[in-house]
Amino acid sequence: MSINKALVAQRFAKAGQSYVEHAVIQKQISAQLFQHLKAYCPQNLASVLEIGCGSGNLTYLCESYFQVEQLFLNDLYADVDQHFLNLKHVNWLIGDIEQLALPQGLDAVISSSALQWMMDLPALLRRIHSALKPNAYFGFSTFGPDNLTEIKQLTGQGLNYIGLESLKRQLEQQGFEVLFIEQELKQIYFDHPKSVLQHLKATGVTATAKSHRWTKQSLQQFYLDYQQFYDEQGFRLTYHPIYVIARRIA
Repeated sequence: MSINKALVAQRFAKAGQSYVEHAVIQKQISAQLFQHLKAYCPQNLASVLEIGCGSGNLTYLCESYFQVEQLFLNDLYADVDQHFLNLKHVNWLIGDIEQLALPQGLDAVISSSALQWMMDLPALLRRIHSALKPNAYFGFSTFGPDNLTEIKQLTGQGLNYIGLESLKRQLEQQGFEVLFIEQELKQIYFDHPKSVLQHLKATGVTATAKSHRWTKQSLQQFYLDYQQFYDEQGFRLTYHPIYVIARRIA
């Protein structure tokens, strides 16, 4: 599926404020990734690039623990800097990371819940590999094939997510040693299918749905069909994070 990056930027920019409030799962994923980064990476990192920094869930956790001299933050839209006003030493890389020149000689590249938007992941992995120093770290979370499976089943809309084994293979092919990789399913529950759609809109993830136009009738049908994902906790929505800590082989 081709991804309209301009539309993605637009949707995320629009969801900028609501994201902070609604992206509960993304916040949990950042916290989990941070624990893995702490377990594998040295505390002193001279230069770090974060891809898709968003509202700073991962950035602030890393700032609280790692000693970073040079921090490069990337996201698609310039307004993202409103979340980082109290960070002094930020070098901004605004735009599509697949099109931008990467800083070189990095000690770490980190990313939470962003790499699923890439059009050509192997090409980006290759470029990240060459941007890192030998033995430097690449720690990230992305999403697997069961992510938002309820939405995909009902609307046919969604990204083409990469499975854990395929991701591991791609990393190894590009010269990374995978130190740690694991996946989990996280469920979040809502009181009505309408709230599911509001949640997706508030977190910017409707950016794939450019061809999907809701009508009154199709909305009613969606609400009706979503009943199959109801249990005693409410209407279910599934997230499928994959966590990876890899190292560039010297």
